[in-house]
Amino acid sequence: MKLITPDLGLVFWMTLSFIILLFILTKFAWKPIIKSLKQREEKISDALSAAEQAHEEMKQLKFSNEELLKEAKEERDALLREARQVRDKLIDEARVQANEEANRIVESAKESIQYEKMQAITDLKNQIAVLSIEIAEKLIQQELAKDDKQDKLIENFLSNINFN
Repeated sequence: MKLITPDLGLVFWMTLSFIILLFILTKFAWKPIIKSLKQREEKISDALSAAEQAHEEMKQLKFSNEELLKEAKEERDALLREARQVRDKLIDEARVQANEEANRIVESAKESIQYEKMQAITDLKNQIAVLSIEIAEKLIQQELAKDDKQDKLIENFLSNINFN
């Protein structure tokens, strides 16, 4: 029963031992332990703030990426619109040029046809004139084959000639 009801000397020595142990622990163990706990707490706090900052940066980067993607899409759409306009303009210019060229060719063909028509008419007139002269020559030869008709024709020509 001595353990259950300790003597005053035992309590004194136990208290003194506890105080010495507490002093030694405070002097040599508690300060480094508390210091390392504070350092660990600071590292954890720094890591959490770095994680929070990284999270915010990721949000900013995501927002920035979305903005860049939006701008790139708008720029792509603008380039496509511009390319379509250029294509349409080139097609229209080519169509106008083709129409002008076709009109020029048609006009040239009309002029050529008109020129060839006039040339054909002139050739036809010349041939008709030659044929008319040949026919008239043959008729005159037949008519003038008789001497009395020749005399009448000469008299007729002479009467029609006026001497001024």
